[in-house]
Amino acid sequence: MTMSVRAVLASMAVAVFTLGTSLAQSTTQNTPTAAEFGAEALRLAQSELQEWITDPVILFAIREQNETYKDLTDRRVQRLDKRWIVGGPYGPMVGDLLDRQASIILRDRRELSDGLINEIIVMDAFGLNVAISDATSDFFQGDEAKWQETFLKGAEAVHISEIEFDESTQKYQSQVSVSVTDPETGEVIGAVTFGISVEKLLN
Repeated sequence: MTMSVRAVLASMAVAVFTLGTSLAQSTTQNTPTAAEFGAEALRLAQSELQEWITDPVILFAIREQNETYKDLTDRRVQRLDKRWIVGGPYGPMVGDLLDRQASIILRDRRELSDGLINEIIVMDAFGLNVAISDATSDFFQGDEAKWQETFLKGAEAVHISEIEFDESTQKYQSQVSVSVTDPETGEVIGAVTFGISVEKLLN
C-alpha cells in the first residue's frame, strides 16, 4: 500500500465520522455513506480524472506558470493573494484567469459532467491558481490540504476531503484532489481539485 493510498483511507475514515454525525441529525432517507463515496471517489481519481488532467492545454498552462513564478517569494505570494481577495469574484485577476483557454476547458468539462463536478481548480508548483472553472475566494491554495496532500506527496497522490452538506444546493459534497505529473519528465508539476457531488457519484 502506497503512502498516498494510506492517506486517502485515513481521509475517508474522517469523512465517515463527519458524515455519520451529520446523518444522525438528519431525517433524509437513502443518503449515501461516506465509505461508499470514498471508494467511488478513489476509483474516479485513479481513472477518469487522470485523463482530464493530461489535457495538453492544462499541462502547458501549469508548466508556463511554474516558469513565470520560478523566483517566487513569500512576500509576492501574499501580495498576489491580497490583490485577488480585494478584487473579489469580479476583479481583474479573477476575470483574467477565467478568460484563459485552460479555464474555459475546465468550465466545459464541468458542464459536461451532468452535475457530478461542481468546480475544478488547477494549481501550480507553488499552490497558486493556474486555471479555474469558477471564481475562488483566494489565489493561493498552498496552505490547504488540497495542495499539500497532493503536490507535496508526489506522483499519484490523492486527497479526499471531508464530506460537507452544502446549504445552498441541499446536497452533500466533497473535494477530490490529485497531483499532476508531467508525462514527458515524470516530474510532479502541480495539482488539481475537483468538487464532487456525493449523490451524483453514487447514482
